[in-house]
Amino acid sequence: ICRFCHNRLSEIYDGRCPACRRPYSEQTPRWKPISPAQVAKLKNEKRAKEREKREIESNSRRHLANVRVVQKNLVYVIGLPANLATEEILRSQDYFGQFGRINKIVINRRQGGSNSQHPTVGVYVTYAVRDDAARAINAVDGSMLEGRVLRATFGTTKYCSYYLRSIPCQNPGCMYLHEPGEEADSFTKEDLAANRAGFRESLQGAFDHDDER
Repeated sequence: ICRFCHNRLSEIYDGRCPACRRPYSEQTPRWKPISPAQVAKLKNEKRAKEREKREIESNSRRHLANVRVVQKNLVYVIGLPANLATEEILRSQDYFGQFGRINKIVINRRQGGSNSQHPTVGVYVTYAVRDDAARAINAVDGSMLEGRVLRATFGTTKYCSYYLRSIPCQNPGCMYLHEPGEEADSFTKEDLAANRAGFRESLQGAFDHDDER
């Protein structure tokens, strides 16, 4: 037996075999050192087990690459006038800053309006608190700004590519998911295409542009 087990038998089992209760003599143990070849073999076996475990976890997460999860602290707004599309303005108390502390703002200029004379943009606003995001949506959705109707909904995000591969994320500021999302808040591209549960109307813009984050 190894030294570790020998010490445990001495401390926990009063120096007796846990099966037959025969006492172990402290006078007779002979310690045989492990050879370098045995040490290398043990290390290789350990690495192989860890690699196998990562592969199993990675395979179990592979289907999540096609999944988007509604984020209750992320607000997606469309219809904002392009002249307001600066982070300083949008963070101010006159705009989204009035609802709570903002962690991040991303301006999606590809989600522009068709009227070139009055272009609009889409904006992602990540709040520190979920309730603040909900208040922002309630206040903004359907409101008018410079003659335009604003639409607001919860945004979506995808799983971090590192998480999908079962390895630690290298980006400390990563905004993607690193843990399983709620099943009720998760959907796939197929769900969206089939217009299940009204996803198309409420989340079309957020889904199509979440890669901007």
